Amino acid sequence: MRLPLPQFAAQNRQPNHIAEVIETSTTEFLAQCLDPDDLSFPAMPPFGSWVKSAEEESGNQVYAIVYSASTSPIDSVHRARALGLSLQELREQQPQIFAMLKTEFRAAIVGFEPYSSRNNGVKPDSAIIYQHLPPRPPQLHQAVYQCDTDEILRFTERLDFLRTLLQMNGVPVDALVAAMLREVYGLRRADRDWLVQAGRMLSLYLKDDYDRLRTILSQVHI
Repeated sequence: MRLPLPQFAAQNRQPNHIAEVIETSTTEFLAQCLDPDDLSFPAMPPFGSWVKSAEEESGNQVYAIVYSASTSPIDSVHRARALGLSLQELREQQPQIFAMLKTEFRAAIVGFEPYSSRNNGVKPDSAIIYQHLPPRPPQLHQAVYQCDTDEILRFTERLDFLRTLLQMNGVPVDALVAAMLREVYGLRRADRDWLVQAGRMLSLYLKDDYDRLRTILSQVHI
């Protein structure tokens, strides 16, 4: 039986501290969401949303995009079964259920901000961001945070990271790219020039596969 992660008091966590790395590799990491302090399921980050974690040895801030999420029993032997109860009834009659489940998500690494750029008095909007894989991914048990709007806007000023997403294997790549574009397009308050630039970059990376390009862009609600 797998034991749950040790949880810190929710009031001692930053509001955007949502998870902890439990599996890591060069291109992605798996994180387990931290339990809330009430009887509810951990908040599952949306498909295509942005998260970040630190690589402690170098101090690099690693950025990633969520491409898969799941909730399942902590005990890998026994499956969850239907109980026919509402969430409120679960809280009243089966409160132990919430401690027996875990929520996890996988995130694709798309770039990083070096330690020197973040800690040498450089203004955030002038910081260096590399849109390629970092030397090392976050280590196990590193905190995972939701990115704030300013960080996402700053990262997406350039669009080289689209190539990394398009080259992923075993992932619904087109849907992931579309979901990411939808979020960023909304954060940029429907900046059509930015979306046109993204379309041009996608066309370049897709090598004039117009059907695939049209499928991706059709999922961005303009």
